[in-house]
Amino acid sequence: MADAVISGPAAASGLSPGRKAGFRRAGSLLLSILILALLWEGATRLFNVSPFYLPPLSTVIGTIAEHPGDFLAAALRTLTETLIGYVAGVLVGVASGALFFQIRLLRELFFPLFIISQTIPVIAFGAIIVMVFGNTLASKAIIAFYLTFFPVTVNTLAGLSSIKHDQVAVLKSFGATGPQIFWKLRLPAALPQIFVALRLSATLALIGAIVGEWFGDTLGLGVTLLNAMSNENVPVLWATILCCAIVGSGLYGVVAAIERAVVFWKEEM
Repeated sequence: MADAVISGPAAASGLSPGRKAGFRRAGSLLLSILILALLWEGATRLFNVSPFYLPPLSTVIGTIAEHPGDFLAAALRTLTETLIGYVAGVLVGVASGALFFQIRLLRELFFPLFIISQTIPVIAFGAIIVMVFGNTLASKAIIAFYLTFFPVTVNTLAGLSSIKHDQVAVLKSFGATGPQIFWKLRLPAALPQIFVALRLSATLALIGAIVGEWFGDTLGLGVTLLNAMSNENVPVLWATILCCAIVGSGLYGVVAAIERAVVFWKEEM
């Protein structure tokens, strides 16, 4: 009887706590988007903001609706460049962080070089990459990779180093080997910090791809952005910015969803 009383509300809702939390987050996101859209549309009309500076949201959405194929093709090209660079950056970053943790000599020799590489402005780095590889998809992906691998490397190294000696000692007392300690203890414990970098790098990779397109290309959100600026086509300019925001938010949301599925114990803390 007591069990029936306890389980009754959960059974009546038909949703697990995790799904309820997901619906709450989705509802909050939709509400935030709605409020932002109303503020954008209302402020531009209420204060008679010049369309040359900020067109109403309805005008921006209308611009996208007039040429949906062009915006979609540009977004897909930029997304492809971003994903290639992002995935490569994540793989190299996690592997580098793990190697630096395991082999101190490698960390002392190469980690400073990783730091120095990040002092190079992305504009300068992008110019060099485009000169070497040309205006190709690969060059844009390399720039996206450049902005991705370093934060992933740093957070992977920090996460793997966060385990206390006592925890390792307990596993060793049960006969755990080095690889077992790494896969069963260190890597799972490092995942929350790694995913912080993965979420950050998702938007950085998009920025890298867009910046790479500024050096010359025929398709992409960066190209559309430059053309709109050159022609002073403000509605197209803001429509492209809106598309960039949608793509970036989508990437961030996908990584965050993967994090909730993989690092599921964070929901219980």
